[in-house]
Amino acid sequence: MRSPIAELLSDLGSALRQLGARWYLFGAQAAILHGAARLTADVDATVELGGREIRTLLAELSAHGFTARSDDPESFAETTRVVPLVHQATGMPCDLVLAGPGLEPMFLNRAVSIGVEDVEVPVAAADDIVVMKILAGRPKDLEDATSVVAACGDSLDLTRARSTLTEIERALDRSDLTTTLEAIVARVRRG
Repeated sequence: MRSPIAELLSDLGSALRQLGARWYLFGAQAAILHGAARLTADVDATVELGGREIRTLLAELSAHGFTARSDDPESFAETTRVVPLVHQATGMPCDLVLAGPGLEPMFLNRAVSIGVEDVEVPVAAADDIVVMKILAGRPKDLEDATSVVAACGDSLDLTRARSTLTEIERALDRSDLTTTLEAIVARVRRG
């Protein structure tokens, strides 16, 4: 018997395969799969609609046991680029972010397949999770970034993380993201 998270990911993967849509897991569940010590009861994923309409996505998700958590999910998604759902079989919340131009296609291309029990799941690469967590910047996100850096050790592509953060800094006119990464790396190396 599968765990609730594996059950949700199986149904989500089936729905998105049926649509032919690319997707990846990110957020706390992805950080956990890359070694972060974290408890969470929700799932965050990014999906590339590839020209499909939101109503088509919602219909496929509904056929696979997902219910929208907003009264007008199509309008909500068009406004926020997020589709808040609940997986009926497990009661777990699941937020789908609709991929746009920029970082998300790059993260999609770099996603890695990780097994969650008997379910293969596309997961944002570890260095991309670190980037996302640093960009989010909340204390828990920074703890997750630190945990992933520590868990991955030398296998983490720090050069790519630095490069991505530098690009984001230029685009957002910020200068704090790479210094945050360097502080995390130094803290992990100190033990």
